[in-house]
Amino acid sequence: MNIHEYQAKELLKSYGVRIQEGIVADSPESALEAAKGLNEQTGTSWYVIKAQIHAGGRGKGQIKETGSRGVVLAKKQEDVPTKAADILGGTLVTIQTGAEGKKVNKVLIAEDVYYPGASEPKEYYLSILLDRGKGCNVIMASTEGGMDIEEVAEKHPEKIIKEWIDPKFGLQGFQVRKIAFKLGLEGNAFKEMVKFITSLYNAYVGSDSSQFEINPVLKTSDDKILAVDAKVNLDDNALYRHKDLADLRDVAEEDPLEVEAGKSGLNYVKLDGNVGCMVNGAGLAMATMDMIKLSGGEPANFLDVGGGANATTVEAGFRIILQDPNVKAILINVFGGIVRCDRIANGVVEAYRSIGNIPVPIIVRLQGTNAEEGARIIDESGLKVSSAITLKEAAEKVKKALAES
Repeated sequence: MNIHEYQAKELLKSYGVRIQEGIVADSPESALEAAKGLNEQTGTSWYVIKAQIHAGGRGKGQIKETGSRGVVLAKKQEDVPTKAADILGGTLVTIQTGAEGKKVNKVLIAEDVYYPGASEPKEYYLSILLDRGKGCNVIMASTEGGMDIEEVAEKHPEKIIKEWIDPKFGLQGFQVRKIAFKLGLEGNAFKEMVKFITSLYNAYVGSDSSQFEINPVLKTSDDKILAVDAKVNLDDNALYRHKDLADLRDVAEEDPLEVEAGKSGLNYVKLDGNVGCMVNGAGLAMATMDMIKLSGGEPANFLDVGGGANATTVEAGFRIILQDPNVKAILINVFGGIVRCDRIANGVVEAYRSIGNIPVPIIVRLQGTNAEEGARIIDESGLKVSSAITLKEAAEKVKKALAES
């Protein structure tokens, strides 16, 4: 589960990680109040106004309606409401959102941390994630902060520092010092980075996260180390242990169909194809999508209704798939193991009749317990539904349905 920057920073702060302070706002008026409060809290007189959406590249992104960037600087407190108004309610297009962009409902009013001092500020990159190949967490760091890290990794892989953490022992002090040393730090900045990384790793483990990305990590002109940005991805499977973190979910940032599917207990991911898929089991769903491609179509979604498929779940799946205007046919591919095929077939018929007229052809492939009985129920239903027994037969019927659409 992704969370917003302002939420991620509060999480980090609770673990002792130094952050760029800020106050969230959802209107020009509240943005001004946030600026006043921030001035009292930190003494800052310049304000960074940052769009809050679940996507990177906000600083280079642009608001469709106003032309404003997703991250702007106000050098006067009285300029904050106007600059916030140029962002709030607009559609921000970044390299990660695609051309459709994302609506901005909130902005973060943050303190200016690039103040003059004894030395020049310096930006670094730092992330923590699970290396599935090695079966342990890895800390990645680079002196090339504030940049597209994928581009750095491709063109200058030697600038990516990696430190793997043995799960038996956890993060060791020498590992943190090694990272700080390789980043070229010394003196108080070195000590600050050691403290920063240690606290950040404690936050990562303590929150059961799957990814932390801090880009940039800033060394200020007076050698403080702090997080200027924060991307945090929480592990959905561990949210039952963190009710407070589960409440941070912003469904407005998620695909509406995926949200609706979740409410019905379905695992759904929207794709760009023309054949809707409804399957019980993730492995079978992947095989079904492969079969659709081999038949000349493109899967429009991943939809796993689970092992206990019934009329209610099938109907919910139908309604979600049919909301995609690109769908020209629907393939239901079910293995009757936990649930008998005849019960699944009856569920399909009931769901079809409950919805009413379904404008696209439906192919139902049933295998397992009572598969023949299930096929008979489908064939004798009198509905615009055809049955298939083998994968090859189902593929041929999908191909025919697409040709006739």
